[in-house]
Amino acid sequence: MSGGVDSAVAAARARDAGHDVTGVHLALARNPQTFRTGARGCCTLEDSRDARRAADVIGIPFYVWDMAEEFHDSVVDDFVNEYAAGRTPNPCLRCNEKIKFAAVLDRAVALGFDAVVTGHHARLGADGLLRRSVDLPKDQSYVLAVLTRSQLERAVFPLGDSTKEQVRAEAAERGLAVADKPDSHDICFISDGDTRGFLERRLGSAPGDIVDGRSGEKLGTHNGAYGFTIGQRKGLDLRVPAADGRPRYVLSITPVTNTVTVGPREDLEVDVVTAERPIWHEISSDVSCEVQLRAHGEVVAASVSVTEDGLTARLESPARGVAAGQAIVAYRPDPGGDIVLGSATITAGTRAPADVANA
Repeated sequence: MSGGVDSAVAAARARDAGHDVTGVHLALARNPQTFRTGARGCCTLEDSRDARRAADVIGIPFYVWDMAEEFHDSVVDDFVNEYAAGRTPNPCLRCNEKIKFAAVLDRAVALGFDAVVTGHHARLGADGLLRRSVDLPKDQSYVLAVLTRSQLERAVFPLGDSTKEQVRAEAAERGLAVADKPDSHDICFISDGDTRGFLERRLGSAPGDIVDGRSGEKLGTHNGAYGFTIGQRKGLDLRVPAADGRPRYVLSITPVTNTVTVGPREDLEVDVVTAERPIWHEISSDVSCEVQLRAHGEVVAASVSVTEDGLTARLESPARGVAAGQAIVAYRPDPGGDIVLGSATITAGTRAPADVANA
């Protein structure tokens, strides 16, 4: 129970369904005195209190589990290391993979519990496959697509058939004080929302060049390539304006030379995406489907091929802002909710040669 409205209603629905439910809040700070207050993320001191009050109203036992070391090693360190390597990680996805459905699930099973219930907006079909929520703007299947079949077998998502408005209305009817609590938006371990500042405090200043992707001309400098992500337009502080007056975007990040390459928007377009560490639920390893390339991103029709070593998606139309470190999630459209076929971690996005693209 995070202390928000979704997990509170999920717990209440699980209790109403006849399950023996215990509420658990995760303490994720190594030093409790460093817990933030008043931030828009999750896992603050206020969130812990809100979760406890919700458990009291629902009438279930409540505990706080210390997962600080696991969270720091698997999520925070991974976040910093990925940026240092020129990639753009998704810490919520990593938290689901390593903490909520690994460390927490393992402890729960060891204590005799059957499953982990969360307030994620996603659905599990009778076939055990993950599906999108009915509330598409709130759908969280993308950040759950890293879960294995065995993890999904011990997961319960009671909110997948409800919209966020319905969840809030139900919370109010149940007398839960979190009914109108704002959704979390920030990365939970970056209280001020300043990702670049957070990374600089851990990685230090590392000045380098910003160069033009077409001419190779030096356009400016930066204090750390980790402060950029593919597709970024703002905050480049370029000293040399573009000859055509158009804005420029981050095209690539090269940690070895500490170089950030920029160029026009059209140079961001890719139609081939490669990825590693695939988790695949579909019987066939070659499918025509839709893929989502970042959280809340648009879906693109694609042809996907999967091997034990990786995944390759050939997009039917070019996509922009494809960043290494993000997940590619494959979906099969379905009237009962688009089905997650699998996912992998993006390693690169490229343009196919013209003769291949037109073949």
